[in-house]
Amino acid sequence: GRSLETARRSDLADVCGYGYCKSHSRWFWGMRLHLLCAPDGTPRAATLTAADRPEREVALTLLSRTLSGGETIVCDKGYARRQFEQAVSELGGTIVRPARKDEPRTSVHLAPIRQRIESVFLTCKDLLSLERHGARTAPNLRARIATRLLALAACIQLNHQLGRPSRAIANYTA
Repeated sequence: GRSLETARRSDLADVCGYGYCKSHSRWFWGMRLHLLCAPDGTPRAATLTAADRPEREVALTLLSRTLSGGETIVCDKGYARRQFEQAVSELGGTIVRPARKDEPRTSVHLAPIRQRIESVFLTCKDLLSLERHGARTAPNLRARIATRLLALAACIQLNHQLGRPSRAIANYTA
């Protein structure tokens, strides 16, 4: 977190906002990277928004640009809304997500897929150092994110060509 004074002085202040992180149960100042990935972890679409932008609204914008029909979208419980699922259905996609506590369990076992999603998040935060990017301006931040996502896609593609597991990218980082 940052103080309000620090947040206002930042060159990123115009594009940042205060958002709530449910997994950490705290408010934060900054931005969120919204990412759509293929099953192998290859980034397919990304957008950077202020932390206070509604996640489902941003997701629908990304999905409307990328869905061609028939895709299955695996997401977390935060995307559980009938209106959201209906909007994705109208775009030609199907939402699959873990059941909330107040919902009956589904027969779909998502743990392995969710593990891959969390693996992509960890790769972005840790190996690609996106959480500690060091950017001081919005254009610089976008450039740093784009280069790191491009590097991730290149590593996954190289792994496909070499017959290695797609997510084995630690050897490519120094």
